[in-house]
Amino acid sequence: MERIWIYQADRELTAADKAKVLDKLELFTAEWKAHGRPLAAKAEVRHDRFIILMVDDAIAPPTGCSIDKSVYLLKEIEKETGLNLFDRLQMAYRKGGQIVVAPRDKFEQLVAAGEVTGDTIVFNNLITTYPELETHWEVPLKESWHAGVFFN
Repeated sequence: MERIWIYQADRELTAADKAKVLDKLELFTAEWKAHGRPLAAKAEVRHDRFIILMVDDAIAPPTGCSIDKSVYLLKEIEKETGLNLFDRLQMAYRKGGQIVVAPRDKFEQLVAAGEVTGDTIVFNNLITTYPELETHWEVPLKESWHAGVFFN
């Protein structure tokens, strides 16, 4: 099973950002280790907005220290690009063909105004496995954890 971590950027990555991020991720995943054991890791950028790190647990599971190293890398990427990758109060959703990010309070207002509904596709960045990425990452708001927060 592949374990994943999703980091959502507060804005769309520029072509230069994306190239820099992908270079750093490629170098990092090639050398990423847990207690001296190489991790079977890869990374990607999806929709010019999400950085996804993946590790195959069956080959070598990540450890707390190795996960910390990935967080340091993402903090470094933030500094170099001006992106914010750790604001968990930003809600990403689809509006037409675009991905829109709104702060929680604004998202709450959009739900109250009916501009965001239970059928609006949201990104569930709390998923932790690759199979979930393919099936439960982009889901209608009513089927995600968001529903319990925004439809009480």
